[in-house]
Amino acid sequence: MSALREVSDPPREVEDAHVIDESLRVPERFGVLYDRYATEIHRFVAGRLGTQAADDLTAEIFLAAFHGRAGFDARRGVVRGWLYGIATNVVAQHRKRETRQLQIMRRAAADEPADTGHEDLVTGRVTAASVKGRLAAALDAMPDADRDVLLLLALADLSYQEIGQALDIPAGTVGSRLNRIRRKLRAALGGADPMLGEAHG
Repeated sequence: MSALREVSDPPREVEDAHVIDESLRVPERFGVLYDRYATEIHRFVAGRLGTQAADDLTAEIFLAAFHGRAGFDARRGVVRGWLYGIATNVVAQHRKRETRQLQIMRRAAADEPADTGHEDLVTGRVTAASVKGRLAAALDAMPDADRDVLLLLALADLSYQEIGQALDIPAGTVGSRLNRIRRKLRAALGGADPMLGEAHG
């Protein structure tokens, strides 16, 4: 019986869209999406701004999503990507704090930082610890649009299509930006491979 239910259950993307529709009539239904995605959105924000900021901003992100739910259009993408788009916008409003964290890390590149920020999660994939300071400097100097693409890949593990939805750009643009970013990072790291992983398109 459970196997039959699994086969007949709609895909999560379709179910999420139904929850949005239902929540327009029964607002409490939106809680399903909070329960489903709050942990990973919190993890993404914590990676960008630190855990303390993520505790407050996760609630802010879902409140913004709740108030904006009538504008969600399933033809343009899935709920998960839409939520990451909101999260990216909220993070952008707190960019000053993120920049300060990068500057602190650059000055203390050899030390373990007190607060885990996005640079640690990204540089955790870098093979040589000695390039940490150079990576922080490269991230700090990176245009916001490029940094958003990079960190949605490295922290949220979104596909090119999901990143494109989150940032309202074509998936092909995501791929070309990532190729350019990797070349710049490799040059900044003296030829070291940043090992940022691959998203599936």
